[in-house]
Amino acid sequence: MDNMNIRHCKKCGRLYQYDGEKLCMKCRNDEEDEFYKVREYLYDNPNASIVETSEETGVDEEKILKYLRDGRLELKGENLLLECERCGTPIPTGRYCPKCVKEMQNELLQVAKGMDKKNNSKTREDRMFSQGRKK
Repeated sequence: MDNMNIRHCKKCGRLYQYDGEKLCMKCRNDEEDEFYKVREYLYDNPNASIVETSEETGVDEEKILKYLRDGRLELKGENLLLECERCGTPIPTGRYCPKCVKEMQNELLQVAKGMDKKNNSKTREDRMFSQGRKK
């Protein structure tokens, strides 16, 4: 085991083999259990508020909001607490509304096209060439 890849879990403080995550496997499993508990509760109670869901499942409201922001859960009905981070429109899940997602995709495509055009327009003098050696 490489000592450079040993970390302390951000939740429980235990040492674990770092694999890109900030939590040890036990804490990750606990987090997933909480997520499934919330998901099941909302499946059975689709119009429940975040406060009610938190009280009934014992899962912190901030974690429930994170699940929504991450796109793992979606609110139904009039409980749209999230707002698009770009335009402020109420949304059921994620960080952006569908309209802003489409606009951002188009903007990225335009930038990519511009970069491609710039790279293809380099003159012969701007490019580096090498000659193969004959033996």
